[in-house]
Amino acid sequence: LMRSTKLEENLTASGTATSGTAPTAVIGSWASTLLQDKELEEIKKETGFSHSQIIPLYSRFTSLDKGENGTLSREDFQRIPELAINPLGDRIINAFFSEGEDQVNFRGFMRTLVHFQPIEDNEKRKDVNGPEPLNSRSNKLRFAFRLYDLDKDDTISCDELLQVLRMMVGENISDEQLGSITDRTIQEADQDGDSAISFTEFVKVLEKVDVEQKMSIWFLH
Repeated sequence: LMRSTKLEENLTASGTATSGTAPTAVIGSWASTLLQDKELEEIKKETGFSHSQIIPLYSRFTSLDKGENGTLSREDFQRIPELAINPLGDRIINAFFSEGEDQVNFRGFMRTLVHFQPIEDNEKRKDVNGPEPLNSRSNKLRFAFRLYDLDKDDTISCDELLQVLRMMVGENISDEQLGSITDRTIQEADQDGDSAISFTEFVKVLEKVDVEQKMSIWFLH
């Protein structure tokens, strides 16, 4: 998401900016003029991202917006190389879109991206009376849970787990082996005997997993 924008490439190529810091400064100034102050402040308050984090992300957002209409489509996301090669790329992309929507604006983009912000950033903006931060451990786990919950019924069935595991491993494991792994995982996680994994059970299984390490993009620090 943090690859150079077209504007930065053009500035560098044309010689308009020659120092290592000038292109970034120019982009920051340009992007700031396109974001209304009120919207910028609302995004900062809602997500905890700083001004210096939001501006380059907005520049990247606009560079992906090939339709130049202030929103991104699924096709726009698929142009991101890291998502294109990720076996769960389509599931991650879908997470950016509300039910029935095929476009996402910058604010919606940031609300999803914040799930990958390091948890320790919460300490810098801790508000005991405010809502739970979007990048809390619980919300990170909820985001991960939804990647497996294909039919959005708040449980992960054996078939859903099998489908997602197949996406992840491709043809490297036989169907028989993958089925065995799936059955064993369900058996170990399922505490109420419904042959599925609820969010509570999902959290329990991952209670010793370092979610901070697994679900953080450190350039967002």
